Amino acid sequence: MNATPATTEVLRTDHRRAVTAIWDTHRHDSTDLPPGGAGGLHHHHYGTGPYDPAVLEAPAPDRGRRIVNELHRLESSQADLLLDHLGPLPADARAVDAGSGLGGTAFMAHQRWGCSVDGVTISEYQADFANRQAAERGVADRVRFHFRTMLDTGFATGSRQALWTNESTMYVDLDEAFTEFARVLAPGGRYVCVTGCSDDVTGGRSRAVSRIDSHYSCNIHPRSAYFAALAAHGLVPITVTDLTARTIPYWELRLRSSLATGIEPAFLTAYGEGSFHYLLIVADRI
Repeated sequence: MNATPATTEVLRTDHRRAVTAIWDTHRHDSTDLPPGGAGGLHHHHYGTGPYDPAVLEAPAPDRGRRIVNELHRLESSQADLLLDHLGPLPADARAVDAGSGLGGTAFMAHQRWGCSVDGVTISEYQADFANRQAAERGVADRVRFHFRTMLDTGFATGSRQALWTNESTMYVDLDEAFTEFARVLAPGGRYVCVTGCSDDVTGGRSRAVSRIDSHYSCNIHPRSAYFAALAAHGLVPITVTDLTARTIPYWELRLRSSLATGIEPAFLTAYGEGSFHYLLIVADRI
C-alpha cells in the first residue's frame, strides 16, 4: 500500500496498522461470500440463530458448501436483527456504518428502506471492494464507503439519523468513538451496537477472552464500559439484549466447517463460562 496522505493519517498508530493488516490479508479468504451467495452479500461479523442440522447430514461432496452457506445465512440473520432495532427509517434518512467491512449490512439497510448509507473502515481494501459492489448493484449514489477511522468520520455535526457498529467497537477507545457518534447523530438519532464484551467480574482473568483479544489484535471492553461511555456522551440505552445464547450455535457449526480458524473453542469456552457476552445495545441521542 502506498503511503498517501490519507493512508498516513488514517493509519497513524501501530494498532490501526496491525488491525488493517488483519483485514487486508483476508481479501481472498473463504470467509468472504462467493458472488451470488446469500444475495451476494459479504459480511465480516458473526451470526445468530439456530442452524439447520440437516446441513451436517448432507452427502460429503456437498456438505462443506451447505455448512458455509448456512453460516452466511446466520450472519445475514444477525444483520437483520440489528436493522430491526435501527429502523424503520425514511428513504431520505442518512445512516452511518462505523466499521463497515465489506459492506453487507449497509446494502441490507439501503435495500430495506432506501436510505443513504456511508460506511467507514480503516481498511482501504475493504472500502474499495465495497464501493465496487455498490457500483455493480447500481446504488453507488446512495451507498458509499470511505477509507477513514470511525473516530473522525468527517461527516457534518448532526447530519445523520442513524448509526451502527457491528463487532467493531473492540478496536477503538469507547469514549473517543461515542464522542464522534454523538456529534454526528442528530438529536433523536439512533445508535445500535452489536458487540462482544467481557464480564466485569470474570472476564479479566479468562484465558479464553485473552485468546480472542490476541487473535484479533483487539481490546475487548468490559460490559460496564459501554454503559458508562454511552451515558457520558448523551446516548441513552433504550434496549439491551443478551445475544449470547443465540450466537453459540453459530460457533458450534463454524467449528465443524472449512472456515474454522482455531479460535472457535475460545469463543465457545468464553461464552460457556460466562466470561464473555454478546450484546445488542440500542441507544438514542438526546
